[in-house]
Amino acid sequence: MTVDNDFIDIDWYGENHQPLIILIHGLAGSAQSTYIMGLQHVLSLQGFRTVAINFRGCSGVANNTARCYHSGETEDIHFLYQTLRTREPDTVIGAVGFSLGGNVLLKWLGEQGDKLNLFAAVAVSVPLLLNVCASKLDNGFSKVYCFKLLDELKHYVRNKQQHLERIGQMAEAHKIKQLGDLSKIQSFWQYDDCVVAPLHGFKDVNDYYQRSSARQFLKSIRIPTLVIHAVDDPFMTSEVIPDVDELSASVHLEVTDAGGHVGFISGNNPFKPIYWLDQRIPEFLLALKV
Repeated sequence: MTVDNDFIDIDWYGENHQPLIILIHGLAGSAQSTYIMGLQHVLSLQGFRTVAINFRGCSGVANNTARCYHSGETEDIHFLYQTLRTREPDTVIGAVGFSLGGNVLLKWLGEQGDKLNLFAAVAVSVPLLLNVCASKLDNGFSKVYCFKLLDELKHYVRNKQQHLERIGQMAEAHKIKQLGDLSKIQSFWQYDDCVVAPLHGFKDVNDYYQRSSARQFLKSIRIPTLVIHAVDDPFMTSEVIPDVDELSASVHLEVTDAGGHVGFISGNNPFKPIYWLDQRIPEFLLALKV
């Protein structure tokens, strides 16, 4: 049970007593996303257990508060970490986050500084500047994907309101109802301004983007951390890539020319693709495992 009397669904994979990796999915994803499940299998072959968090409402089971998830929401991942540490104080723990989940991870690592007992972390395809990434998604070819994501997000919020009404949480349901007509939302800027900001205590979309973008937290990270980014990521621009002097000594930034967004697929046979992340992530974790 979370501090606000809600719940978080998590998916376990692997054998007990192995080193444990927390996996954090991206926007409109879940612990059942292909990239999460694929990495779970690969890490299990390397001797790691994994626990994949589902952000609130992403497991297929609606939560009991109006609160959703967003790029700056680090309370739930910290709650999971503290729970794991209480139950398994001696277990070696690391973390991997993708896209939005990578932003959450890096922000959390920076917020906590040297207070965390983690051996390593990896963040992939992270929208380090949320305003820049939102603008990129709202324009050009990315807009096709934007509309799909927005439809999923609006459906997620509507379902949440209906669920809250069914279980008699009328005050929580009203918080969503007063957001207004979600069908009018046509961009990420609008969604974040009309839904995310008011539901989570931000003054407006600019306040949300400024406070939640992980780039400003990179200098405060004290856990050995690998950040992977592709220059051709269709949802970002080169402006997102941080300068070396913005990184702490614990952060290693790898920028590849190709890879897309949480892709990094190679190979000459389309029926046997090579997933580079399934090689690079375990390699980094194994090199640091105690």
